[in-house]
Amino acid sequence: MKSDRIEDYIEKVYGYAVRHTYSREEADELSQEILLTAIRELPRLREDSRFEPWLWGIAKNVTRSFCRTMGKNRATYFYDIPENLIYQQNDADQNEEIYDLLRRKIAMLSETYRDIIILYYYDGLSTKAISEKLCVPEGTVTWRLSEARKKIRKGFDQMNQTALRPVRMHINIYGNGDYDGKRKPFPSEFINDALSQNILFHSYEQPRTVEELAELCGVPAYYIEDSIQNLLSREAVIKTGKGKVQTNFVIWSDQYGIYCEENAEKLLAPVMERLLSALKNISEQAMQMDFYKAEKGEQDLFYLFAVLAFSYASTKYCTLAYPRFQKRFDGNDWSYLASMETGKHKRIGIGTQTNTTLTSRGRYSHTVFSAISGTIFRPMMYDNYINVCEDLLHDGKTEEIESLANAIKDGYIVKREDGSLFVTTPSFTMEQTERFHKIVEAYLIPHIQEYADCVYRFVEGYKKLFPKHLQDDADRFCQHMFFGMVSFIVEYAQKSGRIKMPSENCYCDVLQQLR
Repeated sequence: MKSDRIEDYIEKVYGYAVRHTYSREEADELSQEILLTAIRELPRLREDSRFEPWLWGIAKNVTRSFCRTMGKNRATYFYDIPENLIYQQNDADQNEEIYDLLRRKIAMLSETYRDIIILYYYDGLSTKAISEKLCVPEGTVTWRLSEARKKIRKGFDQMNQTALRPVRMHINIYGNGDYDGKRKPFPSEFINDALSQNILFHSYEQPRTVEELAELCGVPAYYIEDSIQNLLSREAVIKTGKGKVQTNFVIWSDQYGIYCEENAEKLLAPVMERLLSALKNISEQAMQMDFYKAEKGEQDLFYLFAVLAFSYASTKYCTLAYPRFQKRFDGNDWSYLASMETGKHKRIGIGTQTNTTLTSRGRYSHTVFSAISGTIFRPMMYDNYINVCEDLLHDGKTEEIESLANAIKDGYIVKREDGSLFVTTPSFTMEQTERFHKIVEAYLIPHIQEYADCVYRFVEGYKKLFPKHLQDDADRFCQHMFFGMVSFIVEYAQKSGRIKMPSENCYCDVLQQLR
């Protein structure tokens, strides 16, 4: 007779154990000891037909010994395996999966099912009594009890291998909000623990139950339930019915980059040369403007002109929808955004961060463009940094000494050896920005419809990569692709030798006066 015959009785043995003990821990210990003894003694059983009465005879004898021992040691909640079982350690090792299975099964159930099991077996309540205690129909109790038994029988001993390899991702937000990362942490800080990340990963492509997540993450269900409650309150997951949850934001993975690699160049090929020619003409004309260039040469400013040109074209000529953000629990308009990309496949897009503030001369913004090949990222300026930079650009001095010192420390302003102060970010007045837009209209916009047709064909397939319930996010990212495609155009020009790489430590950012 094979030992897997015993596995069919795990549920019954566990039910027997809970009726003869005082805690879950004791039930785990007793049921394991019954099973261990049964496995050891199984070769001595001669008649298969006598298996069940033989098993319950063993259970009775083990329980009697167990209760005597626990009666002495219950105050310390400690239990040693009897010496007469130690010599069978090799058999125990061979059947370790069966023993471990029992310990995990109940813990892996969700609270809905676990409560029914405990009340039915531990407290010995009838389904009617459980119905009254939980205030649910007796038929529901009976059904849940049946489902719980099925789940225990199915077992969690063959957990998905992902449970042994927890994922890590970077979680942030995009949209609008007043955060500084310290006194006012970004909302993503509250869902950034390892368990939350794994729940979010496994619930991204399809809804998951607590039990499924317990199996995939490799932790007991009650930990999953606690984490889900936090994720629900932080609006990071949504309930989808039938006790399932699903991640409520986009998680970038390599599939998005692979799609870009396979389709971008092919779709843009018909218009690529004309777009590059237009960008070169824009750069040559813009260099003749009398704006503050921060001592940057045309080699570096070409990248700034390129993103500004496509940003303007996107704002004025893109017809793709950009859904509004819903108000979040903190009153701000934003959505989470995560990434677990490996870096092997680059996704097309330009990262944009903007801070707008009021100065004595009107509204000014500092915009940082990232993910442009060859440039490096710098954080956007705080309000007081923008104020100081505008003071220096217009008057050559500022009264905000503390803010000046911090801006120098963070590299937005450089103090030279002669004591003069130098702003490291190019700056446009409102009139200069309008003049730049006229240059864009003259050189880029004549090709914009052909370019738009290429982008629309690209995003038609790109949008299909996003889960259906995240179509608002998908629409936003597809709309942003109208602007973000410039990153691919720039990289294509670099690889083909049409443009030079930016100089070392080149930032791509700008200060602009706004209406």
